[in-house]
Amino acid sequence: MASNAESVSRIMGDRFARLKALQRPVPVPRAEEVDESTASPPRELPDCEAHATTGSQRLATLLGATIRRNDHGEHLLLHSCHGEYASYTPDPAALHLLLPDAPAEVADPKQWLFLDTETTGLSGGTGTYPFLVGLAWWEGAELKVEQLFMREYSEEPSLLSALAERVEERPVLVTFNGKSFDWPLLETRFRMTRSIPPPTLRAHLDFLHPARNLWRLKLGSVKLSQLERHVLNWDRGEDLDSGQIPRLYLDFVRSGYAEPLVPVFLHNQMDLRGLAGLVNRILSILGDEKSAMQDGLELYGLSRICERRGQAERARRTYEQSIGSVLPTETDRIARAALARLAKRDGDIERARELWQGMLGNSREGYEAYKQLAIYYEHDACDVRQALATTSEALAQLRRAHQAGMISAGNYRKAKLEFEHRRSRLERKTGKLHLGLFEDESSE
Repeated sequence: MASNAESVSRIMGDRFARLKALQRPVPVPRAEEVDESTASPPRELPDCEAHATTGSQRLATLLGATIRRNDHGEHLLLHSCHGEYASYTPDPAALHLLLPDAPAEVADPKQWLFLDTETTGLSGGTGTYPFLVGLAWWEGAELKVEQLFMREYSEEPSLLSALAERVEERPVLVTFNGKSFDWPLLETRFRMTRSIPPPTLRAHLDFLHPARNLWRLKLGSVKLSQLERHVLNWDRGEDLDSGQIPRLYLDFVRSGYAEPLVPVFLHNQMDLRGLAGLVNRILSILGDEKSAMQDGLELYGLSRICERRGQAERARRTYEQSIGSVLPTETDRIARAALARLAKRDGDIERARELWQGMLGNSREGYEAYKQLAIYYEHDACDVRQALATTSEALAQLRRAHQAGMISAGNYRKAKLEFEHRRSRLERKTGKLHLGLFEDESSE
């Protein structure tokens, strides 16, 4: 059975084939002959000018778009509104987790501008053009969407000028992987114009990394469409394969085929709508400490975010909740190790000891638990013999794991050397105790 993505790709491909069959053939270069990541803007051939103009008019008619003019030229503009998207006002705890030391504007969703681009390639660099820039913002109970489109490469300055105006109005940018791709690409294009400076952002909130922390272990993929389906319980239905988008635009520029570009605009709108929904979901998780979250993997992901941002107290609470739920075995060990580390840091040695005792075994966390227990028995419980017994048990566990091929040779040698050094030191210490010559040694 074909996967959902394969079915969508086949359906869209069949649709585009039927639409292209209705067009009069035009002798233009094939898109396959163009290096999409490095090619300079293709020069329009004289015998295609009329066809390209017709294609631009046809696209505006199909979309219900308008032509906008400014000091830098023209571009195509499409407005749309989507209901049931009331903004979510984040509380300070959520904002601190997202962006510590955020400016005051971040607390005001009216200053937020969602952004998503469609480009001529995915490699970035000076040869990649953002031909469609999707923008969105909350307005009452609606999400307003504005899409800026350059019908040919000469319209890029006009598009960038319009984008700069929007950013000046709403200077807090909200993206999904926009810090790594969309915004650096747009900054490059601003600089390449030599006439339009990049607008200054007051803040940039990117939700890719919070999404990875919360859902990658559960879903594997954190593509926006997958998050919509499994986190927001949305179904896009028929959608365009994003890998087709650069070629569809190149076809339009060269030959004026307008119909295949309509799904590109719809795809971009759905990305913006999905981003807005995901932002609400993530903010509710990060900000509501009293929520009755039941998903152990979400709790674990939230714990990691809190720990990385220095919110140790909240991290401990959520780690406790996560191990009290159902977690995969490996994730459960990692969560317990993190919780034990925080408990030890807080001076809660008994809780840390309980966690280490339950983690012993052949794993990185298990050997760390052996080490921490040996330290505990030596320095906190003042039981050197028990520390020695724990260290000897760790070495025996290592040998069994090595013989069974359950640990790599490199990890085995490293751990064995560390525990043997500890055992030798503890044996000397127990000998001194037996002779009444004990001298305290530096703690670890």
